[in-house]
Amino acid sequence: MIALFQTVVYQPIFNSFVLLYNFIPDVGVVILVITVVIKLLLYPLTASSIKAQKSLSEMQPRLDELKAKFKDDKQLLAQETMKMYKEHKVNPLGSCLPILVQLPIFIALYMVLQAGLASNNFDKLYPFVTNPGQLNTVTFGLFDLKNNSIVLALLAGAAQYFQSKMFIRKKAPKVAGEGAKDENMTAMMNKQMLYFLPLMTAFIGMKMPAGLTLYWFLSTLLTVAQQMILFRKTGTDVGALTVQK
Repeated sequence: MIALFQTVVYQPIFNSFVLLYNFIPDVGVVILVITVVIKLLLYPLTASSIKAQKSLSEMQPRLDELKAKFKDDKQLLAQETMKMYKEHKVNPLGSCLPILVQLPIFIALYMVLQAGLASNNFDKLYPFVTNPGQLNTVTFGLFDLKNNSIVLALLAGAAQYFQSKMFIRKKAPKVAGEGAKDENMTAMMNKQMLYFLPLMTAFIGMKMPAGLTLYWFLSTLLTVAQQMILFRKTGTDVGALTVQK
């Protein structure tokens, strides 16, 4: 299994990384190019995920109604919930697919940065890729990408915040009556997640090589841009899904 991962995922990314570096001797720019290529390859899958997340956000009030209506019958609640998903053609697991697909890429990129930036180990290069001997790990004259970076970690956390914020629904209006209770509870939980995920991203980013944090920051920014494009195409007001303060 490890050998398969090395051959199918790690080596292509590692060789692409070094090949690009031979033409563009700036590791930060190389990571940017690789991020753009990965996002383009995953564009259809990410688009499907964004649509699924958007649909789930819009369906949340009706899901809350089902929870209140069938709170004493978990089996019937599950049946009605799946029926609603089917009616709206929503796959509740669809929003998780890009994360699952990117996980091996993320691990491979971590290994690439460890091998190429930290140890300068080029044993896995294809014959047609020139061995650069050593990579300059400083990008833009600011960040040494083999070390961690608080600044990049905070930027990654901020990007995660804006991405999450685009899917958070408004709180139920006060005039909505008793039916607003569950919706307000959901909105409160969503708001807590709005801050938890960026904080977790920033914390983890501070422990990782800055090159990996840079990839996560750039990838999240591109996802935000893709969300904005898709929302505009579907006529969705981005602000309509955010939490009222």
